Amino acid sequence: MTAAVLRRRKRRKLKNEINVVPYIDVMLVLLIIFMVTTPLLNLGTDVNLPDSNARSVATPKDPVVVSVYPDGALALMVEQQNQSVTSEDLLARLRAIHAQNPEATVLVRGDGAASYQRIMDAISIINEAGVTRVSLLSRPLEAGG
Repeated sequence: MTAAVLRRRKRRKLKNEINVVPYIDVMLVLLIIFMVTTPLLNLGTDVNLPDSNARSVATPKDPVVVSVYPDGALALMVEQQNQSVTSEDLLARLRAIHAQNPEATVLVRGDGAASYQRIMDAISIINEAGVTRVSLLSRPLEAGG
């Protein structure tokens, strides 16, 4: 009997291989699920954006501030005071500032009630003056609001 037991143990050698068939099945099922659900994840909405040549910039140093009011009026901050300017005057002043300092950054302070198109028009004037460093200013939300 001991010889029969030894023969039986020799026939049943353990394999040191991993059976990967179940892993492949699970992977294929997940692939199919992702392929079906991905087209359904379109969370965006269509927005008709205004035209502008503006580019984003890094942290500003010695910025120039241009204010845009709800009625479309423009102002340029000079010595901590806003001075009303026309779009032609703003263009001429920004060209002079850019000629003195090509790395100057212009911050646009748009009123919350101003239309997006008016703010983008101001940014277009700024870009037309040759300034490529433009940023938008905002206030942080209040705790209660």
